[in-house]
Order: sequence, then C-alpha cells, then structure tokens
Amino acid sequence: MSTPVTNRYEFVLFFDVTNGNPNGDPDAGNMPRLDPETNQGLVSDVAMKRKVRNYVAFASDNRIYMSEGATLNLQHDEAWKAVMPGVSKAEEKKKLPKDEAKARELTAWMCANFWDIRTFGAVMSTGVNAGQVRGPVQFSFARSVEPILPLEISITRMAATTEKDAEDKGGRTMGRKHIVPYGLYRAHGYVSAPLASHATKGTGFSEDDLELLWQALEQMFDHDRSAARGEMATRKLILFRHESALGNARAQSLFDRVTVQRVYQGAPYEIGSEGTGNLPPARQWQDYQVLIDRGGLTGGVEIIER
Repeated sequence: MSTPVTNRYEFVLFFDVTNGNPNGDPDAGNMPRLDPETNQGLVSDVAMKRKVRNYVAFASDNRIYMSEGATLNLQHDEAWKAVMPGVSKAEEKKKLPKDEAKARELTAWMCANFWDIRTFGAVMSTGVNAGQVRGPVQFSFARSVEPILPLEISITRMAATTEKDAEDKGGRTMGRKHIVPYGLYRAHGYVSAPLASHATKGTGFSEDDLELLWQALEQMFDHDRSAARGEMATRKLILFRHESALGNARAQSLFDRVTVQRVYQGAPYEIGSEGTGNLPPARQWQDYQVLIDRGGLTGGVEIIER
C-alpha cells in the first residue's frame, strides 16, 4: 500500500440519467427523489457511495466492509482475533480495551483491511466493538442542475404470480415504474489529508486508494446497470488539488468556479434566466456545457479535468 495522501482535494462530479430512476425514495413509492420546493432531482450520498463500493469490489482485491450480505460483528471479531487473540468472551468485546494503544490497534486493523473504512470511515461499535473513525472522503447529495419531471409508466408482465392470478387476470400482471426522461446531476466531494494521516490517527487512506476512488467515480455506472436505472453515465470529473494538507483556498470558492449553461442551436443560455423558459427540455449531455473559471486562481491550487 502506498503512503497516505498529503494533499487536500475537492471535486465536482457530473453524471446524467436517461429514462431511468437514479435514486428511488422508498418512502414515496420508489419515485425519484425530489426537492419539493424546486423540483430538482436528488441522489443521496449513500447511493453514490454504494456504487463506488461495488466498483472497488469488482476492480480490485480490496475488501469492502459495508457489502451486501455482510455480518458486521463477524468482521469486527476478525480484528479482535488478530490484535487480541487471548480475548474470547463476548462480554469483553462489547467495549474497547482500556489500553488505548490496543484500542487504536483494533481500529487501525479495520482501516488497513477494508477499503471503504479507510475511505469513508465507519462506526464499528455494534455489539463487538472495534471503535469508530472519520473517513477522509465525503460526498454531498447530488442535485440536478435543472428541475426534472418524473414520469410513472405502466408496465405489464406476461406471467402470473399465482394460479388464481392466472385464472382471474388471464396471466397478465400490471405494474408501475418511475423514470426521469433526462437529468444532469451535480455532486461535490471532499478529500481531507489530515483524516488520512497516521500522524493524526487517520485511516491511512493512500495515494493508491485515491486513484482507485477517481476510477470508481468515472466508471461506477458502467457496472451498475439495471432496468430501473435506465442509462446513467459519469460525464465530467473536475478535481481541485491543493499543495498543502490543510488547503490553499476555501472549498466553496472553488466550487463556484464551475458553472453550467444550457446550449440550444449552438447558443449558450444561463440556466434560470428569462431566455431558458422558451427552450425545449434538455434530453442529452450535449444540451449543456460546463465552464471552469481559471482566472485569478489562488496559488497552490491545481485544477485537473478527468
């Protein structure tokens, strides 16, 4: 494993969806998540982290802590057996050892062995206690750059669930699915070098882990296909790399440098301006352009487009 990251990063991720549901809300019949005041679409940070984890599991030998079907306490118990093999009673494992060095060693073992703990952090005190740690990588919710209009589509299945359904309904079953005809989403992310550094009791998130994160953000949707999600794709990833661990500029001032315009018949329009009200709805990536203001950039900050 390479050394922990020593530079702070922020990033802007653009991805889109065509005829799919990017993140259904189980409390609303699995409809696409919406901001009810603006009708902008939302995708939770949890949903994006799930896709990143899945990609890392496919693309590398790294173990994933929060994986489908995993039993978390069994994974915590692995750390106890590795660090404190003499402790066997379940009652003794409900609390961290009184020896602070051993307690830290348990948490460090979990960080070293699970990529997503090194990356996103974890609370590992569910019965078998392996501590908790803040991760150096965090995402915001993704938000569509314009309002979306979810559609409810009726579908039919040419097979019945039960014999009675076959008799009563002639073998056909009706159903519903929710889609967004098109939406371009923007998410922000952060990488904190101090939360990765061993010197500050960080997770050890390394340069190799960081490169794997960038690859996952670029390719995660290529390995997350389903009938419900339609066509989803990462369209642009913009990184702000700081020379220092603590950073050389405020995150929000860097995010403000990235703006999006509508494009129609070759002409740009400011989103939300009076002119956009008469434009046809966006239906493809080419209906937008992403602009990056590089003028007067604070020294010690590098903009990287991937």
